[in-house]
Amino acid sequence: MTELEFAEVVSSSAITSLKENVATRRTIVYQTLMDPATARIEGEKLKSRLFNRFMFKLNTPDEIEFVSIEKYYEPYIVVSGKHLIDYYRKCAYFVSVDKDAKEVILFGHRFTPAQASYSPLNENNIRLEGEERIVKENRVFLVLNRYGEDSKLSEFPSAPSEDNPLKLIKSFNMPEVVPDVDLETARQRLVQRPVDIKRVVNEELEIDQRSLIYTPRFRLKYNCIKIGKEAYIEFDGVTLKQIKQHESVFSSAINAVAPIPHILKAGVTRITKKLHR
Repeated sequence: MTELEFAEVVSSSAITSLKENVATRRTIVYQTLMDPATARIEGEKLKSRLFNRFMFKLNTPDEIEFVSIEKYYEPYIVVSGKHLIDYYRKCAYFVSVDKDAKEVILFGHRFTPAQASYSPLNENNIRLEGEERIVKENRVFLVLNRYGEDSKLSEFPSAPSEDNPLKLIKSFNMPEVVPDVDLETARQRLVQRPVDIKRVVNEELEIDQRSLIYTPRFRLKYNCIKIGKEAYIEFDGVTLKQIKQHESVFSSAINAVAPIPHILKAGVTRITKKLHR
């Protein structure tokens, strides 16, 4: 059997539908490895930094009082899979022949040589049209936030899991995650069909891992008595690594207005200098 005959045999059994194998999503809740008292200690060490943005200089950390500590869980999604496509695409091959050849017979077909634009003047070519069989495989491993956006793998902690995650999810009123947000993101990354497909032999999408992981967090809120502003700091409940710090929305608005008197004063100073010139 020749290669051309083999290609015809394959084409008779060509498959055009995408076969999917999708794993069931697991729910995991990480154990909290850090005690709230430890989070309080770390918060006391860092609380002065929360108000560095303000125009007032704090004389002592005692001017910052503790307001509250809250434990909550942040959901992440881990998904991995692969996409495989086995297909044929059209192709053309140019074969050089003697410049004096008027006709070439190959596989029972007659070809008339012609001068190609890229060939030397003493060389003619014949064009052979055919098909190439290509197999492409694409794999992904993704860590996503609750909205299906990328999260940094290096910042994602590892911890033992709780024995009864569903009970904890209910008791802490943990945020729900759209059931198929991970599948939609994985499909977009994986299924990238080539534009030059003529016919498909086989196409498969496999999602082999889907995990919804809830990680513990501690949010500590502080109030600066001297300037009447609030801010908070957050820690990872597994590693006690500081995640972020932020002032309250109300404090941000006040802080934006606070510099205005200084701006007005600077404007008056510039005008006064001009009048004295």
